[in-house]
Amino acid sequence: MAIYNFVTELVRLLLPVFGRFNTKLKKGIDGRQNTFKILQKHIQKGDDVFWFHCASLGEYEQGLPVFEQLKAKNPETKIVLSFFSPSGYEIRKENPITPITVYLPLDTKKKVHKFLQLTDPKLVVFVKYELWPNYLKALKNHTAKVVLISALLRPDQYFFKFYGKQWKRLFFCFDHIFTQNIESKKLLQNIGYQNITIAKDTRFDRVSNQLKQDNTLPFIEDFKNGKLCIVAGSTWFEDEQVLIPYIQNAPKSIKFIIAPHLIQKQKIQKLKDALGSKAVLYSNYKEETLAEKQVFIVDTIGLLSKVYSYADIAYIGGGMGTSGLHNTLEAAVFGIPIIIGKNYQKFPEAKEMLQDGGLFSVKNSADLNNVLDGLIKDEKHRKNCGQKNGVYVANNKGASTAILEKVKNFLLKD
Repeated sequence: MAIYNFVTELVRLLLPVFGRFNTKLKKGIDGRQNTFKILQKHIQKGDDVFWFHCASLGEYEQGLPVFEQLKAKNPETKIVLSFFSPSGYEIRKENPITPITVYLPLDTKKKVHKFLQLTDPKLVVFVKYELWPNYLKALKNHTAKVVLISALLRPDQYFFKFYGKQWKRLFFCFDHIFTQNIESKKLLQNIGYQNITIAKDTRFDRVSNQLKQDNTLPFIEDFKNGKLCIVAGSTWFEDEQVLIPYIQNAPKSIKFIIAPHLIQKQKIQKLKDALGSKAVLYSNYKEETLAEKQVFIVDTIGLLSKVYSYADIAYIGGGMGTSGLHNTLEAAVFGIPIIIGKNYQKFPEAKEMLQDGGLFSVKNSADLNNVLDGLIKDEKHRKNCGQKNGVYVANNKGASTAILEKVKNFLLKD
């Protein structure tokens, strides 16, 4: 790992320079300067500490059901929640889990030592496939129990390549790994790792909890006005390029809600301009008569999971381009049919829903038109497809309970 350590130190030195030209980078740089101050303020020697780490927002949402249960079972324990990306930290720095939310310091030996010295965790939970060599090596020699949850592994990932030998060894720093599927388990067994439980994906528990919440949004009810509604969530430019022509030619009896993934003023305005006077922005909807509008653009964060409850059909973004398909389960839990782009091969839940018949993949505008027209015209077909997605989510719940039982046993052994 000598090369890795050299590159990490080089990144540490160069980040402030690059941060001058990149707002997102600068947020991470500034935030990391406060990490140790926050830890020193909230943690005293002798405190029981659990450390939960997520790369970004998606991993946080994935881990949340487990975090919530661990918090409930251990109310006196202090929890440190760390993020690597600003897109996770900035949105969830205020959360229901803990007031001790920080940026993860860079993976240098010096910073790792200080982070672990300040936190001295009893339990460490990493989500999906976070492999930080210096953190994991240090934790291997620490008293903490270290687990990886919702691991989703593929043979084409770098740590299973011929050049990934040193990375493979990092899996052995975990006391236990909870995988989403049997394929991930087999990959770990092939390298000699055995402490594995197939617990499925914790996101099923996360989205199922959404059904227990009040998803009412009066302004969306006013906008929908009892009409059929298509919600396009987490869209990117490539998604919008196939959606816009359809919306422009759609009858007024169909309503559309678009929630772009990136909330950037210029791009949002460009989207609104393409749709003309029929579109309204969340940021100024109070000035409009919503029932008369056909398109509602959600130019804010935090509403999408509730907005899906008003959808008759959902389009989930990210798959038309190469940015990565966004969470299809957020919509599936409400029992509605789903449309995605062509790039979904790395997402087992999308492949399974496609096989079940509740999800459709489209390659271009013509495909999208055919699928949407079919779902809109045939109500029975639409509801049947949606029901399949609802059943799929319900049948795959329970990962967080399985993880909690195993982790509880770890802690009792200490």
